[in-house]
Amino acid sequence: MKLSYNWLNSIIDTGLTAVQIDELLTKCGLEVEGIEPFESIKGGLKGLVIGHVIEKEKHPDADRLSVTKVDVGQDELLTIVCGAPNVAKGQKVIIAPVGTMIHPMTGDSFEIKKAKIRGQLSEGMICADDEVGLGTSHEGIRVLPEDAPIGQALNVYLNIENDEVLEIGLTPNRGDAASVLGVARDLQALTSSIVKIPDYAVLKGEGHGPIQVNIAAIEDCPRYSGIYIKGVAPVVSPDWIQNRLKAIGIKPKNILVDATNYVLHELGQPIHAFDADKIEGNINVRKATKGEKMLTLDDQTREFEGFELLICDDKKPLAIAGVFGGKHSGVSESTQNIFIESAYFDPASIRKTAKSFGLNTDASFRYERGTDPEITVYAMRRVAQLILEIAGGTVIGSEIDVYPTKAKNNDFEISPNNIRKLTGAPIEDAQMVEILEKLDISVNQVTDNNWQVSVPPRKHDVLREVDIVEEVLRIYGYDNVPFKKHLQIANTSAGQSFRHHLRQKIGGYLAANGYNEILTNPLSNINLQNNEATTIALLNPLSSELGVL
Repeated sequence: MKLSYNWLNSIIDTGLTAVQIDELLTKCGLEVEGIEPFESIKGGLKGLVIGHVIEKEKHPDADRLSVTKVDVGQDELLTIVCGAPNVAKGQKVIIAPVGTMIHPMTGDSFEIKKAKIRGQLSEGMICADDEVGLGTSHEGIRVLPEDAPIGQALNVYLNIENDEVLEIGLTPNRGDAASVLGVARDLQALTSSIVKIPDYAVLKGEGHGPIQVNIAAIEDCPRYSGIYIKGVAPVVSPDWIQNRLKAIGIKPKNILVDATNYVLHELGQPIHAFDADKIEGNINVRKATKGEKMLTLDDQTREFEGFELLICDDKKPLAIAGVFGGKHSGVSESTQNIFIESAYFDPASIRKTAKSFGLNTDASFRYERGTDPEITVYAMRRVAQLILEIAGGTVIGSEIDVYPTKAKNNDFEISPNNIRKLTGAPIEDAQMVEILEKLDISVNQVTDNNWQVSVPPRKHDVLREVDIVEEVLRIYGYDNVPFKKHLQIANTSAGQSFRHHLRQKIGGYLAANGYNEILTNPLSNINLQNNEATTIALLNPLSSELGVL
């Protein structure tokens, strides 16, 4: 999972560098596998400055060239030969001084050097958009507004964003951490910083909503929330949204699509936007019928076995729930009205469907690990507010929230003495309570050695006392657990066979003579096996290459 450092800082301001956050997260169980720099524009416009053209004269030996004198905020003016037809005295322009690396839209990067052009000295370059990665135009140099400050770095003036991206190796049990918010919650427990996310009011629009929701498969879809917005414009997203998405490897499209991707990665709640004009009747959440087919977004026709969960209208399937959207129901450049879906789906159901089709989407990745059933409405409001602010539109009708059986906290008893015994760490009661409450796990101290804890539904892996031990210890710090100076090693050789001892002796002899012993992976590809009778197929393989024993 990719995590933007700037995005994380917008939710929780720890004051820590990306490297320091790397160390903290890795120690608490969210292993950071690497940190990569990100530049919203290649090269980050480094070295480019704002210049003021003081003089412009025709080149004495070239009709299409001009010789300019440019003020870049230094003691002396720069002499620059320019071939752009629109260069003029008095302009504010982009200057690449000698030594600047230029990263054009096409072609290789190059360094600006002092040169003579048709006998005239040139100490830099006045730049067009395509020459510095700001666009594709090459009709002439870019002319900046008159109030552009002379000598200021261009990346500062244009607010070009540079970021650092952390790659987190997320384990299957940490679905609650599959978002910027989820990681921020762990940092809140590890530091004195507080997670800050905005609150959103209830969305209630004009008239009666034209779409209602019916859930026929309530076990696979315990909660379904939605809202109808009329009169939207699929405009280009603002730079701050585009930069966040680009940093984590997502190509921006338009605000209707980008807003759903943004909230998925920010809150960990998958969102789907339907073109409302393509919905015939109401939304129906049901199981597929065997042999039923649907064309998905990747232009493939999928045939269903009957166990899959579908989002349908009154006449046809619209999407494979929690996995993939349908080709004929998604938003496009002509979309004017949308229906926003924010639902909670059963992890086992989504996992089975995704595996059956060999699909691994951002949505299924999170649903398989378990999302937060309590965040569907908040995430829906977050997406709706982004779209209303940027794409316009009007909410029609009230919020839809079909939630017949509210998810409950998982309540059970723990013993602080047991936790100290299992961890081997002298954790005080007060510190233990503080750690748990920072993780949003409430504690009711019934007696000194009998506590009642209440775990929110989003923490699917915290089910019993031993899970609380893990939560406490990963925040307390594994490195803080004291170790005895002398460790007692159990004797494991008693009762082992002569054959075992012989193998050990031979292995030691061979290793001493430079040989390497290997233990091969028993998982293999069924296509590499000559005799299928000797293999055992796995029910839930990681991949087709590791499908049999």
